[in-house]
Amino acid sequence: MKTTALASEKKSSLFWRPTRRGFLIGTGTIGALAVGACALVRSLIPLVVDQFDRPSTGSVDDALTAPLLWFALDQKHGITLYLPKGEMGQGIHSAVAQLAAEELEILPSALRIEMAASTQAFGSLFNTYGSRSMRTLYAPTRKAAAMLREMLRIEAAMQLQVEGAALRLANGVFVAENDPAKRLSYQQIVAAKKGAWVVPEGKIPLKPREKFKLIGTNTARVDTLGKVVGSTPYGISARLPGMLFGALVRPPRLGAVLVSVRDDVAKNMPGVKKVVVDLAKNFAGVVAETRTQARNAAAALGAQYTGGSTMSQAELEKLLTATIGDGTVVRSRGKAAEFDHTAINAAYRSPAAAHAHLEPLTALVDVRATSVEAWLPTQSVAIESEVLEAEFGGKKTVQVHGMQMGGSFGRKGFQSAVLEAARLSAAVGAPVSVAWTREEEMRHSFYRQPAHIALRGRVNSAGKIDAIEQAVATANTATSAFGPGFAQRLLADTYNLDIGAFIGLFSPYAVANYRATMKVVPLPIPTGIWRGVGLLPNVFATESFADELAVSAKIDPLKFRMDNLPATEEGAQLKAALEMVAAKSGWATPPPPNVARGVACCLSGGAAIAMVAEVQQIGSQIVLRKFTAVVDAGLIVNPVGAALQVKGCIVMGASSALFEKITINAGAVEQANFDTYAIARLSQIPPQISVHFIDSPRDPQGMGEPAIGPVAPAIANAIFALTGKRQRELPLMI
Repeated sequence: MKTTALASEKKSSLFWRPTRRGFLIGTGTIGALAVGACALVRSLIPLVVDQFDRPSTGSVDDALTAPLLWFALDQKHGITLYLPKGEMGQGIHSAVAQLAAEELEILPSALRIEMAASTQAFGSLFNTYGSRSMRTLYAPTRKAAAMLREMLRIEAAMQLQVEGAALRLANGVFVAENDPAKRLSYQQIVAAKKGAWVVPEGKIPLKPREKFKLIGTNTARVDTLGKVVGSTPYGISARLPGMLFGALVRPPRLGAVLVSVRDDVAKNMPGVKKVVVDLAKNFAGVVAETRTQARNAAAALGAQYTGGSTMSQAELEKLLTATIGDGTVVRSRGKAAEFDHTAINAAYRSPAAAHAHLEPLTALVDVRATSVEAWLPTQSVAIESEVLEAEFGGKKTVQVHGMQMGGSFGRKGFQSAVLEAARLSAAVGAPVSVAWTREEEMRHSFYRQPAHIALRGRVNSAGKIDAIEQAVATANTATSAFGPGFAQRLLADTYNLDIGAFIGLFSPYAVANYRATMKVVPLPIPTGIWRGVGLLPNVFATESFADELAVSAKIDPLKFRMDNLPATEEGAQLKAALEMVAAKSGWATPPPPNVARGVACCLSGGAAIAMVAEVQQIGSQIVLRKFTAVVDAGLIVNPVGAALQVKGCIVMGASSALFEKITINAGAVEQANFDTYAIARLSQIPPQISVHFIDSPRDPQGMGEPAIGPVAPAIANAIFALTGKRQRELPLMI
């Protein structure tokens, strides 16, 4: 028997922190500077927050549009398109293939799609989050494809002995205008190519919108066939010759620290190759020949823990309570605090929630003498690469390959199994695959941040909102540590503000007197990015409150919203969305008996969304009957794919609004699987979901997350219209 013990008990850290190097800062120079200019900086916080609240694609360096970064040309595969964004079912690979195919004058199916490895120089484009994929790839992908098209034109002209300007291009074939017999397909050009490619100089014009053939049309996904026949490689299915399987032990309480391990039973179990223990890293695991053997042996390890949280759910909610005026002022205009707000006071609570994605965390890592290579489903191969580089001190070359994700919703963005598999691989000298169980995912993940939002406001006799005061108490969303600039890190470290919690926070209406405060409350439960980040809890509060204001003023809730929108571009976009959703949902027509409708809207990621939920009372039950959604998200590259994104938001948002809640008891997460963590079943989602897009001259905006914002308040407002009872806490009771 071998017993490994910790010489001195370590202090337990109850707070989960992201580990991306280069973004976490201490209290050195920046902290001293912040303290010295405390009053000035505090007064500027609302201005800084306003800048973060504006959607932006950001500029793209010319190096990120180099055609040979995006494309590989060879006779076997033709044209391979490398994509820096992770595919988690949202269809981004298919939509980006449309962009490239549009400029190349081919069908998307003619492209071979590969996920870019971490060693390819895509820089900031690697990260897949914030509904930014299409916003950030729309321009560079088209520019790279247009440049590639002209590279192929130059080569075709050389091979055909004609001027490049004399070549017409159609369906991936160059044809000489004056001699149709002279023609070359892309494949023929590549096959006959000798030497280096000639990259054209100067700016290559992109195809104007009026000449689009693919962009804006319903186009088949490029990954459908592979998923149907089972050839699409997901992270959990990654395999290497001679690979082994790993499993870890997990703490019984949040923040508990491993102090000793007895391995006498586990190391002699069938198939076990090695027991790996590192108390300094709070780490203990097993490597075995099969996944089942590894898990059985890990369960047999006599792991002893100390410390950790003892918090109850009631204590958590008491700690996370917002009070008007409490916290840091993050937006202020007019004299909101001087108004009499006694007419309307309300507070809304949203719980922690699991990601509940189909595929749990998994990673396959091969640690060798001078290199580390990893295959895993991830939203950022760059972040995973940095994690491995930090683990091995930069002494090994690192390459990370992104795999198809079986869902993520933020889960596979900043925490993964890559470090666990890497440590086991290094210890055993062979490739090791680690895959979490559903129970591990439920009890040892990070979760959507719980939030409590208090509001008070007043409507004047003309039906206009005079004033709103808003106070937010939220757990951390984990985004503050990953901000790209000084200002965001300053807000996070000095004033304890979380930029992710601002998403969807502010009322979109024209309110002359408005003040919002925020406090970020440290909790023992690890919280992080969940689809939309702050969007669902924030819009649930603000749009439920907008409904309460409308009811108090005895004004139709949809008309009330339109009447209070600002005379701005965003206000016009939201008004158009509300007008269309009113028409498409039949808002002006009285609903059938025992049926009621609720409306909600929001602005997020450059998109304007309006939704109407229809609920019905059948006996003693209230059920979802219908959802109508209208979205202005700029140019829609693939309407059928975009509609599925919106429908996915509605289904996920409805499930979260009606059923989902993570709770803790004695410092441990109570839910362990789908028997204790309820999600919506097929019979519980709206049988009718209709999605409509507003034709927009703008470039593509956010799509994957913004539509989740109005779902919960639309349902809550419909329930109020049906029952007369206002529900201010998720999950809603139906």
